[in-house]
Amino acid sequence: MLAAAALLSACSPVLDWREVRPPGSGVLLLMPCKPSGQERRVALAGQPVKLALHACAAGAQTWGLAVTDVADPARVAQALADLGASAAANVRAASSRSAPLRVPGATPHAGSQRIRIEGTRPDGKPVHLELALFTQGTRVYQATALGDELSAEAADTYFSSIRIQP
Repeated sequence: MLAAAALLSACSPVLDWREVRPPGSGVLLLMPCKPSGQERRVALAGQPVKLALHACAAGAQTWGLAVTDVADPARVAQALADLGASAAANVRAASSRSAPLRVPGATPHAGSQRIRIEGTRPDGKPVHLELALFTQGTRVYQATALGDELSAEAADTYFSSIRIQP
C-alpha cells in the first residue's frame, strides 16, 4: 500500500499520500492530504444520527470519509441507499455507474458499492464524484473523492486502501 502511495506521490506532487486513522472511525486508509474532522446531525433511514466527517482538499479535489452508527441492523440498507442518493443529489447527477465493493474487515452487504457519478456544480460546471459505501455491523461509511477532474489512478489508490481495523 505504501509503495503504491510513494509511486503516485512521485507522479503527482499535489497528492501527498499518508496513512490516516480518522478518530472514532475504526478505519485505516490512505489520504492525499491531512484531514480535519467535524460532526453534524443528518437524517438516515428515517432517523436523525450524528455523522462524523473527516475531509481534506488536495489540488482541485476533495477527499472524505463519513461514518455514523445507525444502531439497528434493519436500518443499514436504507442508510447506505440514503447516503448514495444524497451524494447524487448534491452534484445533480447526470449519470452514474456502480460496482460491488469489498472492504477488508467490513461486513459483507448487498448495499456495499463503489459508485462513479458525473454531475454538475451549482454554477453549472461539470464535476466527478466517486464514492464507496460500506458497513461494519450497524456503522455505515461513505468514502468520497470529488473534483472537476478525478484521476482514476488516484481514486483507485484511495478506495483500495480502505480497511476496517479492530
